[in-house]
Amino acid sequence: MSEYERLVGDLPVRDADAVAADVAAAATVLTSGFGSVGYPKAVPLALAESDRDLSLTVVSGGSVGAEIDVELVEADAIARRFPYQARSPAREAVNACDIAFHDRNISTLGDEVQYGGLADGDVAVVEALAVGPDWLVPTTSVGQTPAFVASADELVVELNYSVPTAIREFHDIYRPGRPPNRRPIPLTEPDGRIGDDRIEFDPEKLVAVVETDHRDQPYEFRDPTDDDRAIAANLGEFLEAEVRRSPLFEDSLRIQFGVGSLGNALMSALGEADLGGRELIYFGEVIQDGLLDLVDDGDLAAASATSLALSSEGQDRLFDDAARYAEDIVLRPADLSNSPTLVDRFGVVGVNSALEVDLFGHVNSTHVGGTRVMNGVGGSGDFNRNAPLAVLALPSTAADGDVSRVVPMVPHVDHTEHDIDVVITEQGVADLRGNAPAETAAALIERCAHPDYRDDLRQYLDRGLAAGGHIPHDIETALDWHTDRL
Repeated sequence: MSEYERLVGDLPVRDADAVAADVAAAATVLTSGFGSVGYPKAVPLALAESDRDLSLTVVSGGSVGAEIDVELVEADAIARRFPYQARSPAREAVNACDIAFHDRNISTLGDEVQYGGLADGDVAVVEALAVGPDWLVPTTSVGQTPAFVASADELVVELNYSVPTAIREFHDIYRPGRPPNRRPIPLTEPDGRIGDDRIEFDPEKLVAVVETDHRDQPYEFRDPTDDDRAIAANLGEFLEAEVRRSPLFEDSLRIQFGVGSLGNALMSALGEADLGGRELIYFGEVIQDGLLDLVDDGDLAAASATSLALSSEGQDRLFDDAARYAEDIVLRPADLSNSPTLVDRFGVVGVNSALEVDLFGHVNSTHVGGTRVMNGVGGSGDFNRNAPLAVLALPSTAADGDVSRVVPMVPHVDHTEHDIDVVITEQGVADLRGNAPAETAAALIERCAHPDYRDDLRQYLDRGLAAGGHIPHDIETALDWHTDRL
C-alpha cells in the first residue's frame, strides 16, 4: 500500500478512562511491549488512576514501562505478573510476595498463552502506529503481540501518533502454525522476510481504539566502566581467534547480546575486532544504540530482533532516518527472534550476562542470594541452550569489589553447566568446552575470578578435591559466601 493511513474505517474510538472502566477487576490483561518499548500507556495509567479495587493478572511480552510496572503496582492493582519485570516497585512487590510472579523463557511464551498453558487472556491492550477493522501495525516492538492478539477475548488498540508510520518498514510478522501440524519456519537468512508488516485479527474482538501521542520512555545506558571496556576487549580478542579456528564462521559471524548497558558496551568490541573480512550479523532480541553505531559505520551486514530498545538520542536517530535503517534491520515476533530452531539454524553466538557463576559453570541470572528476584530470565535461556557457542560475560565482582561474582556454588540455577561454553570477565577468558568439573573450576579461578578472591576459591576447591567425587564440592561450606552476606 503506497499511502498508509493510521486510522481506517468506522472504528470504536474511545477515551482511556472509559476503556479502563470496562476492564473487569480481576481480568487477565495481555499487553504489548518488549525492551520497555512498544507497550500501551494510556489504558494502564487510567486503570492505575481509577481508584478501583483491582487484582489484575498482567502478562507482557517482555519488560514494559512505568505506567504498568510502577503506576499499576503502586496502585495495588496487580495481583499476578508474567513473565518479566524490570522496575523497582514491581521488583519490591514481587519479593514481598504482594504480587505473584512467574518467570518464563521468552521463546515459548506466545504458545503458552495462546494454547492455554499459562494464562487465558480476557483483553489484549496493545500499541499500534496504524489500525484498521481487522489489522494493526505494531510500533517499536513486536514481542508476543501477535500471539496475545490471537488469544485474547477482546482487543484494545492504543494508536500512538508519536511513532512515525515508517517504522512499519521494520516489521516482518510471521507466526508458526499450531502444533501438531506446525510447519518449519521458512526463514533461510537472518535478514530474510517471510511475513507482513501487520497483525490481522477477528474484527469482532476490537472493542476500542484509544488515540495517544506518548513516546516510549528512552532506554538509559550508563557510561561504560573500565571493567566493561576490559570485558569488551577480552571478548573481541576471543572472537578474533574463534572465527579463525572454527569452520562455523567461515563466511560470517552471527551473534546475539543480552539487553542492557553491558551488552550495549560489548557491541563496541565487534566494531574493533578483526574478523578477517567476515560479515557481521546480529540475530537477537533487541536493537540497542551500539548496533545503530555498527550500522552507521558499515560494520554490520544485517540485524534481526523483536524490539528497538534505544536511548533518547538513538530513538531520534532511528526515527529521523527509519527507511535507511530498515534496509538492514528487521523486527519479528519473539517466537522467531528467540526461536531455538533459528538460533541453531543460523549458528548464533549467544553473549549474555548474569549475576554470578559458580566454579562448575552453573549460572544465576535472576535471584540475589537465591531468594530475591531482580528482573527475570528473559531470553538468555533461549540462546544459551541452543547456540553452538554460549558466552557468559560479566564483571568479576559487584558492590564496588565487596562481592565476588565467581562463587563456589550459586544458590539459584538459571543455566546449568551444560549451557555455558565460555566465561569472560575483565580478568580474562575461561574456555570451558570439554573440561572436567575440576578443570572448569581451576580455569574460572585463574582466568576469571578477581585476584582478591582467588585464594579463598582455591581453598574451597582443595577441600572439595579432598572430599572426592566427580564435582568436587565442599558441601558444608558451599553456600557460606551467600549466607555471610544475609
